[in-house]
Amino acid sequence: EILPGERLLVPTGVHIAIPAGYVGFVHPRSGLAIKSGITVLNAPGTIDSGYRGEIMVPLINHSNQSFKISRLDRIAQIVFQQYESPKFIPVAELPGSMRGSQGFGSTGVK
Repeated sequence: EILPGERLLVPTGVHIAIPAGYVGFVHPRSGLAIKSGITVLNAPGTIDSGYRGEIMVPLINHSNQSFKISRLDRIAQIVFQQYESPKFIPVAELPGSMRGSQGFGSTGVK
């Protein structure tokens, strides 16, 4: 059970071997979020290909009511994605760009 405002690391009983060059992203379930206020705390959570432990899902209850989790409930979903590992080259100076080093809010609001 997750109380209002509480965070809980939920074991799934699932172990998987993700192939090298792929990663799994743990996403919230939209229906659970809108109906009950339950979402994945660090969405998306990342599972790399070297991990062999149990998949655990950190949930948070944003509602004002407690939420009971039962066995076989669908609490999250995993999206698998292939990735590349770039080779980085140290340089003394980065090339320029339109944005430069401007940070948060620098691209404007429309």
